[in-house]
Amino acid sequence: MNETPDQGPADTRRTPRFRRVPLRLIIPNMVTLLALCSGLTAVRMAFEGRWEFAVGAVLVAAVLDGLDGRVARMMKGTSRFGAELDSLSDFVNFGVTPALMLYLWILKDAGNMGWIAGLIFAISAALRLARFNVALDDPNKPAWASRFFTGVPAPAGALTVLLPLYLDFLGLFPHWFADSAFVAAYTIGVAFLLISRLPTFSGKTLGTRVRRDFVLPLFLVAVLVVALTVSYPFRMLAGGAVLYLLTIPLSWRAHRKLVLADASLGLDDDGDECDTDLDNIADRDKDHGG
Repeated sequence: MNETPDQGPADTRRTPRFRRVPLRLIIPNMVTLLALCSGLTAVRMAFEGRWEFAVGAVLVAAVLDGLDGRVARMMKGTSRFGAELDSLSDFVNFGVTPALMLYLWILKDAGNMGWIAGLIFAISAALRLARFNVALDDPNKPAWASRFFTGVPAPAGALTVLLPLYLDFLGLFPHWFADSAFVAAYTIGVAFLLISRLPTFSGKTLGTRVRRDFVLPLFLVAVLVVALTVSYPFRMLAGGAVLYLLTIPLSWRAHRKLVLADASLGLDDDGDECDTDLDNIADRDKDHGG
């Protein structure tokens, strides 16, 4: 007679082999992966000489990069995995991809100097992202600090460093500006803006609340911007890059005024506004990594 041991209630329950992952954690990471796919596709388009599609793919990657973190916060799907994935995606999309595009387009004509310029830009993007990720929040800083980044963000740097390419397609590329050595110098200059401590407008505090009577005009403006970008991509991107560069002195001046105002009120102990990273003060837009 075969005897079987008694099975208690605990024995009848089976532990699932794989733990289920909530969909709210998956969707933001899918957006990040789509941005990475777009950035890698831009590299392929550059190798094939299809520059319009290459630039468009970088622009799509930048748009998706701006969405993934917001989607994560909206769905309460922020995670450490998402933050790391977003940083790696940003390095490829806004560090490696623009550097390769410029090298394949004109920097290769500068020989070793062109390659060094692309290398410096890619490394600067990596350093900028690493600095952002290791920065610690400082609750003692004023609320206005959330209006600024430290240095140029990686997506803005990627779209700005491609300005010579936009101008070339518009036929507005001056003869002296078309020199590969000048483009190499420009690339290195934008790279230093990435790792600089210059305060730049973050735009995080814009659009959190919109007056009711501004809602419909805002929709029209958004549709107009999208339509113009689709119809005249290089004109819009060139104009946007130039305007962004022009805002850097304005952001420094605005930041300086706020620092001096705080210093006069005794809110700044040592008067040094550069002792910590300004990126920490804002709600981290890479909560999930976006």
